[in-house]
Amino acid sequence: MLSAFVHAFRTPDLRKKILFVLFIIVLFRLGSTTPAPGINVQNVQDAVNAASEGSNSGLFSLINVFSGGALLQLTVFALGIMPYITASIILQLLVVVIPRLEALKKEGQSGQTKITQYTRYLTLGLAILQATGIVALARSGNLFGGADSGKPLLYNNDSIWSFLLIVLTMVAGTAVIMWLGELITDRGIGNGMSILIFTQVTATFPGAMWGIQQQKGWGVFGLVILVGLVVVAAVIFIEQAQRRIPVQYAKRMVGRRMFGGSSTYIPLKVNQAGIIPVIFASSLMYLPALLSQFNQDAPWASWVQAHFVKGDHPIYMATFFLLIVFFTYFYVSITFNPDEVADNMKKYGGFIPGIRAGRPTRDYLAYVLSRITLPGALYLGLIALIPSIAIALLNANQNFPFGGTTILIIVGVGLDTVKQIESQLQQRNYEGFLK
Repeated sequence: MLSAFVHAFRTPDLRKKILFVLFIIVLFRLGSTTPAPGINVQNVQDAVNAASEGSNSGLFSLINVFSGGALLQLTVFALGIMPYITASIILQLLVVVIPRLEALKKEGQSGQTKITQYTRYLTLGLAILQATGIVALARSGNLFGGADSGKPLLYNNDSIWSFLLIVLTMVAGTAVIMWLGELITDRGIGNGMSILIFTQVTATFPGAMWGIQQQKGWGVFGLVILVGLVVVAAVIFIEQAQRRIPVQYAKRMVGRRMFGGSSTYIPLKVNQAGIIPVIFASSLMYLPALLSQFNQDAPWASWVQAHFVKGDHPIYMATFFLLIVFFTYFYVSITFNPDEVADNMKKYGGFIPGIRAGRPTRDYLAYVLSRITLPGALYLGLIALIPSIAIALLNANQNFPFGGTTILIIVGVGLDTVKQIESQLQQRNYEGFLK
């Protein structure tokens, strides 16, 4: 990995792309630390410190992770990349349900451009809803679960114009984030949105690690580092694991030329669903805690606060694990269609050795997929529960750095970016070799 980056900086074209990505990352982090207009920075910081010491720090933990801590600081980029992620997931699910979107997907590049445009519009709509809700909670004193009561987070707490200005600033920040991500994709290395997610997730790492050292000492700090490295190595191993189903293509004559006769394989990853099930499950677990903030005196709200806010409760952990397993099977079933794969193989003369084309191939693919999805779902569930286990064993705060979502994002984006850099280096080396 290090040698690839050294060779990349020696190549002028790649060096320009990498430096451009680093420049965009600096701008991105600058916007993530710049407070929105009308925010009382000192009161916000006091509320963050008070909430981190209590049991309500995990209320917005999912969105706060994807904003690199900018959400609870009420900055210009407070919403982070979360509205775009949510919009992308919704559009990906609607493609399976709505025939018009499915037809657009099959049109190729032009259809994908149209779907991307719909994703942008939906992102802005979700950003308006999320910004309005967050600023409304900040005005009412419930953003930090009561830790901000008595300390107004807005200078003009009763002004509707100040409220609208902050909402408009956050929505505009989301639009700028989308633009920065597209700039990285067009002129840099890797997928722009993925790199921005990677940047926001890793931004909270140093502070969270130093917080563990201050609370528990160097012994626990070293143990956390060691466990984190082991978990990262295990995640890399499983993320790379796949079941390769061999596919043979029969020879066929087209005019006077012979085509086919090649052999390939269908790669079925153990973690076919990626991080999407964890995001789905976290979003559902986050909703009851959010609703309880609007009616804190109700009996059900007290039960939710006791069982679904702090992540080390057994009911929370069991429900979270089961939701991840369910959403893993659900997402894999809508993204990998054995019928479509079997039909395409039959259309182009492909077959799995020992399996007849058509329905037997479809049944075989569905059988293998269901078998390989089970360890993938269990793996996602266990990885996602690492922060909850750490909270229970170490009595750590909710910002435990080696969380399941964090590790999956860091490993996935890191591997993908390094592979793209190496592929471009190989292209240049092969070109020089052929000359």
